[in-house]
Amino acid sequence: MNIGCLFGSFDPPHAGHLAIARHMLKAAKLDQVWLVVTPQNPFKQDRVLSPEHQRLAMARLAVQGEAGIVASGFELDLPKPNYTADTLAFMRERWPHHDFSLIIGSDNLAGLHTWKEPHTILDNHRVLVYPRPGIEGHMAVSDLLYHPSVTLVNDAPLMDISSTGVRVRLRNWKPVEGLIHPDVGLYIRQNSLYTGKTD
Repeated sequence: MNIGCLFGSFDPPHAGHLAIARHMLKAAKLDQVWLVVTPQNPFKQDRVLSPEHQRLAMARLAVQGEAGIVASGFELDLPKPNYTADTLAFMRERWPHHDFSLIIGSDNLAGLHTWKEPHTILDNHRVLVYPRPGIEGHMAVSDLLYHPSVTLVNDAPLMDISSTGVRVRLRNWKPVEGLIHPDVGLYIRQNSLYTGKTD
C-alpha cells in the first residue's frame, strides 16, 4: 500500500490534522494516512507533553469513522531520541511491502536540511508538503523545494490552527467546538488535561 505518514505529538489532535490527512489521502492518491504519535521531538526538548498513552488515545478517538486514516503509536516503543530518518528506516524494514511517504508542512521543509540524514529520507521516500501560514518566504529559499522527491500538494487546506492554540483555549475555558473531535474534548475533560499546563 501507499501510506502517507503525518508525524506529530497530537497534544491534542485537532481539525487541522484531519483536514490535511483527508486532503493528502485523495490528492496524493494514498491508500492510507497514518497519524504517527511521536515521543519528545529532539528539537523541542523543553516542551512538556501529555503522557504518551493519553496522546495516542486522543489520536485514536480523533480518527474514528475516518476512512483510510489510522492512528499509530509504534514510534512510542522505539529507542529514544526519535529521529524521523531512524523511524522511517525501521518502517522500511518492518513493513517492506508498503511505500511510505512523509507528510510535512512547508515550515518543516524549510528546515529539513537540519534534520538527521535528510538525504536518506529523500532518497527513500516521497515528501508531500502542505502550506503553513507565513512560511512562503522561507519556502522560496529552500533548495529542497525543487528536489525530485518533494511534491507540493496543490489546494491543500491552509489551516491556521495549532495544538498550542487549542490548549490555550481549553485552559481559558473558551469554546473549541469545530476545532477538535467531540470525543477528544470529552476525553480531555474526563482526564483533566491542559488545566494547568504552560506552553
